[in-house]
Amino acid sequence: MDIRVGKVTHYYNHLGVAVLELDGELKLGDTILFLGHTTEFTQEVTSMEINHHKIQSAGPGMEAALKVDDEVRRGDLIYKVVETHNILEDPVK
Repeated sequence: MDIRVGKVTHYYNHLGVAVLELDGELKLGDTILFLGHTTEFTQEVTSMEINHHKIQSAGPGMEAALKVDDEVRRGDLIYKVVETHNILEDPVK
């Protein structure tokens, strides 16, 4: 299950940095999915900044800059990839 955490508001292609408007929590180490009309890739959050200051996490209503592995576009949505475990797949013996 993936949880929507925000959208891209700006992309600086010469830096490979996206500005995200967050409506959910995002922290270092999270795996995120960028999804748009021509965008679809996942990456780990390895570096985030607000006003050129490194941060560990950001929450709803904040705008954070994030180094991205591929090109993104304004309006692309960001989802936090959350692994779910199905108890039926590992029955107790």
